[in-house]
Amino acid sequence: MAAGETQLYAKVSNKLKGRSTPSLLDPLLALGFPAHTALKALAATGRKTVEEASSWLHCHCNDPSLDDPIPQEYGLFLCPMGPLLERLQEFWRESKRQCSKNRAHEVFPHVTLCDFFTCEDQKVECLYEALKRAGDRVLASFPATIPLVLHSSISYLGFFINDGPANIIREFAMAFATEAAVLADCSVKPCTKQLHLTLAHKFYPHHQRTLEQLAKAVHPGHPCQWTAALFSRDMRFVHYQTLQALFQYKPQNADELALSPGDYIYVDPTEQEEASEGWVLGTSQRTGCRGFLPENYTERASEADTWVKHRTYTFSLATDSNSRKDAEASGGRNGELHSPASRSISSVQALQATIARRSVLVVRHGERVDQVFGKCWLRQCSTPDGKYYRPDLNFPRCLPRRSGGLRDFEHDPPLSSCGTFQARLAGDSLLDSGIRITAIFSSPALRCVQTANHILEELKLEKTMKIRIEAGIFEWTKWETGRASPSFMTQAELREAGFNVDTDYRPAFPLSSLLPAESYTQYADRCACSMERILGACPHEPGAILIVSHGSALDTCTRPLLGLPPRDCGDFIQLVRKIPALGMCFCEENREEGKWELASPPARTLTHGANAAFNWRNWIPGS
Repeated sequence: MAAGETQLYAKVSNKLKGRSTPSLLDPLLALGFPAHTALKALAATGRKTVEEASSWLHCHCNDPSLDDPIPQEYGLFLCPMGPLLERLQEFWRESKRQCSKNRAHEVFPHVTLCDFFTCEDQKVECLYEALKRAGDRVLASFPATIPLVLHSSISYLGFFINDGPANIIREFAMAFATEAAVLADCSVKPCTKQLHLTLAHKFYPHHQRTLEQLAKAVHPGHPCQWTAALFSRDMRFVHYQTLQALFQYKPQNADELALSPGDYIYVDPTEQEEASEGWVLGTSQRTGCRGFLPENYTERASEADTWVKHRTYTFSLATDSNSRKDAEASGGRNGELHSPASRSISSVQALQATIARRSVLVVRHGERVDQVFGKCWLRQCSTPDGKYYRPDLNFPRCLPRRSGGLRDFEHDPPLSSCGTFQARLAGDSLLDSGIRITAIFSSPALRCVQTANHILEELKLEKTMKIRIEAGIFEWTKWETGRASPSFMTQAELREAGFNVDTDYRPAFPLSSLLPAESYTQYADRCACSMERILGACPHEPGAILIVSHGSALDTCTRPLLGLPPRDCGDFIQLVRKIPALGMCFCEENREEGKWELASPPARTLTHGANAAFNWRNWIPGS
């Protein structure tokens, strides 16, 4: 148990003497559940039904923290409903599509009324009464409409609430804080800042104009019914990332985590060093268990997806009391916004925009053989006399000749058969898009050169376009080589293997200049200088410069173009872990405004599942 958690347990362990709801608690006690775990289950499920609480307890039977008296954290929000919410949902969807995800997408549209606070499990029912009393106190004076004023800055876009209505809303928040202190012994701090409804936060500066244009479609005068909503979250995972399982996964080892589609997984970015490539260490919200899981079985979820709605109070004199003091909480757990309408830019328009501008397409290489068969893959495919053979169909059919023999592949592995297939699919998709490739650059790593070559073959350019080997866009050497200097195939060996490399190209960074175990700052600077050299080596003509490199290059080779500083090292590491094979980033030059902009890649995404090894001997009768 962590020291911080120990202090928390000591603080709340002697306070389990409050009131509870007999109609919900008694059936759980009758089923044999201890009172403290039954109360925990009711708080974790929003005190809706005995069935939900009972199901939660059964799922958490192996939860190592089940008996720990850890309270939930609660927050009170003012949420719009009706036509205004529909407009906000449309803005959420379009801003995510056109400008990528920003911090505002982590939570549903809302006005924050107080800081998050804790409440003992047996006193949660008292919070509901505090919400009802506070709402009743200001209901008569609550404004029929709340004027919203749009405010924009380089990193924030949202609506501010004028002082008149804001004072009444603050009065409600203060009344709730007072009632919660008296009834539930909670310390609630009402929001003292300018009340606001955030539209976008911490976005790229070059997206500000687009976001402002989208926000103009959200007219504050749209009819709206305002509802105060009480939510809770698990306080242990506040600063964790949230993943959602896409597929079922059955653990193969004792330290792995079982997944069911829809499961939410809490992942601490600071604890991933012990996880192998392609895996993460996380805690399941559904079961409370902790273990390793395949990252490609999940997708990134939003912060509020795991929040639980408890009760709401609707400010409307025209609504009956049952709707105003909603006890159903609708079962909703998140603010994921959907709109019945669906829009997309036509492929013709996208192609016209691509053709008219100079662009850069950064692509990660395909699946590497050691990613599937582990670091000791060479032992699996080597004969006693040092020759290569193919023990599995996902091993490459053959390997190119290298001066040092098979041992030269240990730190410079080739693509797997699936990696080759992935590269060809990506090239075929680029061919279908009609994009014009003007030049191609590749990291000196064999897997990147192979990926570049397969893409060119699908584009029918393998004979007319030469691959320029640029060591400056090689992977961060701290990850790849440790203390050893990187060793790659020479240009002569590449040409002998059939790769059409440009022997006249002089790279921005010669191979000899790569520093083993370089710092993150050195790596970011290397990529920035390489991008400047690459752009200088290519003519200013419409078309795409194709860069085939590593997952990290999707960040370090595009941020200099966008005029952005290097990302925080910790954020960078977590971002790169999530980039799949043939992941792409696409930047277009806006010469009219003198800047580069992110755009949708011309090729479609590639998604597929895992395929485990099969041992036919297990099917022999009697074995």
